[in-house]
Amino acid sequence: MAYAAFRSIGAYAPIDILTNEDLSKMVDTTDEWITKRTGIKERHIAAKYETTSDMGVEAAKKAIERSGIAKEDIDMVVCATISPDYFCMPSTATIISTKLGLRNVTAFDISAACTGFVYILSIAKAFIESGMKKNVLIIGAEKLSAITDYSDRGTCILFGDGAGAAIISATDNKDEAIIDVHTGADGEYADLLMTPNGGSGSVHDSLDQEASSCFMQMKGNETFKVAVRTLTKDVVEILKENNIESEAIKHFVPHQANYRIIKAVGDALKLKEEQVVLTVAKYGNTSGASIPMAINDIYEQGTLKSGELMLLDAFGGGLTWGSALVPFSPLK
Repeated sequence: MAYAAFRSIGAYAPIDILTNEDLSKMVDTTDEWITKRTGIKERHIAAKYETTSDMGVEAAKKAIERSGIAKEDIDMVVCATISPDYFCMPSTATIISTKLGLRNVTAFDISAACTGFVYILSIAKAFIESGMKKNVLIIGAEKLSAITDYSDRGTCILFGDGAGAAIISATDNKDEAIIDVHTGADGEYADLLMTPNGGSGSVHDSLDQEASSCFMQMKGNETFKVAVRTLTKDVVEILKENNIESEAIKHFVPHQANYRIIKAVGDALKLKEEQVVLTVAKYGNTSGASIPMAINDIYEQGTLKSGELMLLDAFGGGLTWGSALVPFSPLK
């Protein structure tokens, strides 16, 4: 039987940084207000002509180089994004594939907002375990600055740009295998976090109305409450189903949306401070790129070692959620 192994990680953050102090000159806010409510201090912002696929390519190059797997052996590319290069087509994954020089590979995007990376991890696992694919490049990439209203202090303080990528490969060694992935969704809460414009479900009477609804909109308090409840329930269930105690988790890598949400879930699991990976202060919320960017940080810091167990956990618009138990299994 084929198993799926998490072989490598890579990430990219744009050079330009937007600090809380910068935002205080744009909207009615302060560094203290933002930090107290979110834990965010700054976020990276893509250059005007820097696309989601450009960032995805940079992250993918690192993941491929670190994997020890030949680029030509990659047989599928999946990208999680809510800020694609083009709204309908072509998919950002196909553009990334071309920029990487990959031909005749399966390539497509998925839209699961901040849970996107967990979703594409589950897709890669399924394709590999079915025997259909052997080496899958998964990418979470976002240019959220392109869909952020910088006159809305409730949302503009939260979001940043960036990309993260990983190589998931077939193995016959069960000890290397991704243990489990949970994913779920409930459209009943769709209006809590959404971008109203652009689809067949939105009708507009004026260009002004159409333009204003191109941006992300969020009901912050309601989203916070549902997020804490849902994330805690999901991680408790995945640990219980796999008979794993929280002490066995070396790295808890949650979606980096808000420090208060991360702390609430960590406290519920009785995790120690050193188990929890935090990058929200320097990247903000990068949606589908959030988790792989956080994994890349601990990899580059040298604190992610071969065989160590990661617990991934995410929640996003849809509403969607997901968790995963993933050993880091680089090729020897």
